Amino acid sequence: MEKTSRFANASLIALWQRLPNPLRGLIRTMRVTQWTKNVFVLIPILFDRQLGRLDSVTRVAAAFLLFCLISSAVYILNDIIDVERDRLHPKKKFRAIPSGQLPMGLARFAAVLLPILSIGAAALFSLPLAVVMLAYYLKDLAYSFYLKNVVILDVMAIASGFILRVIAGAVVITVQNFSPWLYVVVGSLALFLAIGKRRQELVLLADAAKDIRATYRDYNLALLDDMLRMVTTTTLVVYTFYTFEAPTNLGGAAMLLTVPFAVYAMFRYLYLIHVKGEGSAPDEVLFKDKPLLLAAFLFALTVAVIIYLPGLLSRLGIL
Repeated sequence: MEKTSRFANASLIALWQRLPNPLRGLIRTMRVTQWTKNVFVLIPILFDRQLGRLDSVTRVAAAFLLFCLISSAVYILNDIIDVERDRLHPKKKFRAIPSGQLPMGLARFAAVLLPILSIGAAALFSLPLAVVMLAYYLKDLAYSFYLKNVVILDVMAIASGFILRVIAGAVVITVQNFSPWLYVVVGSLALFLAIGKRRQELVLLADAAKDIRATYRDYNLALLDDMLRMVTTTTLVVYTFYTFEAPTNLGGAAMLLTVPFAVYAMFRYLYLIHVKGEGSAPDEVLFKDKPLLLAAFLFALTVAVIIYLPGLLSRLGIL
């Protein structure tokens, strides 16, 4: 099995290296590894107990893929705008555009083409989804050109993008038991991750931070730590209340069993940034840290079992 895995990895590496250098740069700039953020599109179908419906799964899968394309368009646009600042950053200077791997002309062409294709396809598939994606793209345009330079509003803008992902997953299916509380949970969690990333970037960049991002002239560790403590508490309290108070909670009081996994995952992330000095993006931290990844997997598995197992047993005549 290990030999097979090594052969597969070697084949993928060889295939990757055969691609033209600009194309490899374009794929890198599209941030395919960060498409994991778009799993928030799946939250409505998971909590509304529709994973067993093929039509719903197909529609949400399409929404997920279209959101991946529009988010990649945003990443390309951000890199075009930030190219000069990225050249001053110790890590971002190796990105495809600032390093010269991706020609600026090709980057600009992709930044125009991807939004047209993705939003156009969404309009043919689901008009409400197209509206949500357009709102997401316009929000990110505002972020790229202005909001990312405004203290506090920058992290709030990032959080709103995750809420829009959840809305995208809800508008493509007919949701019946999806609680608005989950929008608050997702928004709070997104703030937690965005503030944590800002904090670690401030630590990593030190005195150079002010030259790389305007908001670092206004942020300091004391402020970011206070904000982090606030959203940590808010996220955990709101999710805990959802598990036993929301009338649309299909798992009932058993959903309280998922709370320990949520608490551990958030505490583990705080441990990684405060004790281990981890400064990567949250999605990168997730895949590098096995305990955190395991906690996220067990949380999702427990939610699925609690929500879906009773219905499955009932259909089998066991309950």
